[in-house]
Amino acid sequence: MPDTQVGKASCLCGSVQITAGEMSKSMGACHCEMCRKWSGGPYLNVFCGTSVEFSGEEFITVFDSSPWAERGFCKKCGSNLFYRVKSNQIYHLPIGIFDSFEEMKFRNQIFIDKKPGYYDFANKTENMTEAEVFAKYGPSK
Repeated sequence: MPDTQVGKASCLCGSVQITAGEMSKSMGACHCEMCRKWSGGPYLNVFCGTSVEFSGEEFITVFDSSPWAERGFCKKCGSNLFYRVKSNQIYHLPIGIFDSFEEMKFRNQIFIDKKPGYYDFANKTENMTEAEVFAKYGPSK
């Protein structure tokens, strides 16, 4: 069984339709302050690589959230659509906007040292601290 699948997604109002050609079959959570503010909790997301196509692009607004990444959302309904790494155009999309994700496995959590104490996940996952994330994926990499 391949580790990727084609994923179909949309925003809440349906103005933006997304096809992720290489959607991972595993998802993760980010607990950094920016992701928590953006998503209202941990950012539950799926790696989709660079093979992401949009229809309704006129409804997408992009926010330049850091020197290395940007976040997209629907300017009509406000749905969060993607986190995109600027240097290589790699997309991470919120798992909740996909139409189907039955085969999805919860695999990893990043910025685990920034996770507030008021929630925990029962799943056993691979975890990385802020320092580990920046050492492995930081802007200088």
